Amino acid sequence: MIEKGDAAIMKAIVVSHPGGPEVLEYVDVPTPSVKPGWTRVKVRGFGINHSEIFTREGESPSVKFPRILGIEAVGTIDETSAPDKFRRGQKVISIMGEMGRAFDGGYAEYVLLPNDQICPVTTDLSWADLAAVPETYYTAWGIVRSLQVKAHDRILIRAATSGVGVAVFKLIQALNRHTDIVGTTRSAKKKPLLAAVGMDQILVTPDALKLPADIRPFDKIIDLIGPASTRDSLQHLTEFGIVNVTGELGGVWYLQDFDPISDIPNNRYLTGFSSGDHVSAAGLQEIITFIEAHRIDVSPVKTFPLAETREAHEFLASSRGFGKVVVLPNLAPHPKKEK
Repeated sequence: MIEKGDAAIMKAIVVSHPGGPEVLEYVDVPTPSVKPGWTRVKVRGFGINHSEIFTREGESPSVKFPRILGIEAVGTIDETSAPDKFRRGQKVISIMGEMGRAFDGGYAEYVLLPNDQICPVTTDLSWADLAAVPETYYTAWGIVRSLQVKAHDRILIRAATSGVGVAVFKLIQALNRHTDIVGTTRSAKKKPLLAAVGMDQILVTPDALKLPADIRPFDKIIDLIGPASTRDSLQHLTEFGIVNVTGELGGVWYLQDFDPISDIPNNRYLTGFSSGDHVSAAGLQEIITFIEAHRIDVSPVKTFPLAETREAHEFLASSRGFGKVVVLPNLAPHPKKEK
């Protein structure tokens, strides 16, 4: 934060109108002032999420521009209207709750947040690792719990190279229930990346929306592609199997003309998980404690400084994108290559 006269200025990524990565502008803006019911957090890191790419492109009708995006952030308390609840320097996490949508989000050096959506946490994780956890592992944790994973389940992760896909795999693996996990990717070039995180069964599906007709059915399917492939996933379940549909990586937000009676085969189950529900500090701490206790490697595949958030969006949306991408405001910019 820099003082300019009587005003405090910070760096932020502002989107003035929908568009491609070029609309993510690294600019000076007034540092938000604390008001009753709100607390200012110094942002130490945040993950880049596909939903933010959709919002940037104008696919979130409720979002009004200009807006500082960012549905999550990790950081420390800077100034608060609730000194009985928070202390300066305390480690905190915030996700969702219309952050980066109805009000400015985490793509900045500081973010002003409602007191009731700030979650204090205790952790020894680095800022980069902690920034890779909130939305991704909170979602992955909810998915795993909904599946009621049992010993020797045969499990499919569709879009396994996504941040949530990798997180789901690592959480299930940590449960040590001798499950058989298969991951899908559209690109054969990403097979070595999935193998490197420990996934030994990888299915290349050039048509991401359709599984091979002759594939052996699964007890559990995590469908991160979303409504675009839900009907197809349901056709590849064993009896009493479960499909969890969480995400919209297929670019479709709603399941149109869906009839549960005819579209869900008999004795199969369809569920989902919404990270938009109220997030508790206890719930986030439970996830972090599980990660630390099982020594799960949550490190991001790539980190960017705040000034290069545009490049972070480009990387995640590209064919190179794999796993979780994180921005650290205090990270020094990468050296510019000479032309």
